[in-house]
Amino acid sequence: MNAGDDVYRRLVEGITDYAIYMLDVDGMVVTWNAGAQKAKGYAASEIVGRHFSCFYSVDERLDDLPGRNLETARTTGKYEAEGWRVRKDGARFWAHVVIDALRDPNGRLFGFAKITRDFTEQRRMRDHAIDHERRFRYLVQSVTDYAIYMLDTDGIVSNWNAGAKRTKGYSADEIVGQHFSCFYTPEDRDAGLPARSLAKSLHDGRFETEGWRVRKDGTRFWAHVVIDPIFDDDGELFGFAKVTRDRTEARALQEQTRDHERRFRLLIEGVTDYAIYMLDINGIVSNWNAGAQRAKGYVASEIVGKHFSCFYDPADR
Repeated sequence: MNAGDDVYRRLVEGITDYAIYMLDVDGMVVTWNAGAQKAKGYAASEIVGRHFSCFYSVDERLDDLPGRNLETARTTGKYEAEGWRVRKDGARFWAHVVIDALRDPNGRLFGFAKITRDFTEQRRMRDHAIDHERRFRYLVQSVTDYAIYMLDTDGIVSNWNAGAKRTKGYSADEIVGQHFSCFYTPEDRDAGLPARSLAKSLHDGRFETEGWRVRKDGTRFWAHVVIDPIFDDDGELFGFAKVTRDRTEARALQEQTRDHERRFRLLIEGVTDYAIYMLDINGIVSNWNAGAQRAKGYVASEIVGKHFSCFYDPADR
């Protein structure tokens, strides 16, 4: 062995995060590094000379998965996969496995290089993230009072929840892939409002407004709209989150309340036989009707903002 080979051997043997070892053509363990002992629990003296199938479950051995993996590496040059493997104590761990066929300069197979890394924690975190995303997706998809959906960077609808279907009338199959401008009135589209909404969302980090929107059947509804830009981990824009709520009924009630208040105000202001006005908590006049002007002689501009004690004689004050 030359000096270079010795350096490589020491390098491989010293690695602890990866199990790196060699198999002969029959799958017998030939070498064993510190990472292999850490990952699988065997000392070199316990495992060298044994078949590598002992790292697989009983069912996988009966199914000849170890042999099929070597055959794949033999015929294609490489086998790579993730799966459960078994430690010396019988505990299972999730492994990322690579098997490379080793051939001499004449192309003759003389063994396999096997690299295994314990990915149990990474798999747990990945499964946790997938489960979290799945739960969040179910949450969003199940919401019916809010239309929640995503647009790509060009404003094309890329997903669609139950609330969006209920609010706008389109099923996911009908609307995904369409431009979101179809929800706007013709006059808003002509004015370029959809594009300006996305541009303002991107510039300000959020766009929020209320206005008329159009359902699939052409009817209009009053909508409260929020558009948020979505960025990936590298800070690149990859779409927009859009939340819309049908506020038609709320707007009608609001308009009805305003109309009621306006009518009542006009009624009060029109009464001439009674002075009807309001004081704040300190007794300052805050409004003034025609009856008050007739009874007391002040016009509104003269009395609003003054204390009502001015209506009493000095002795009473």
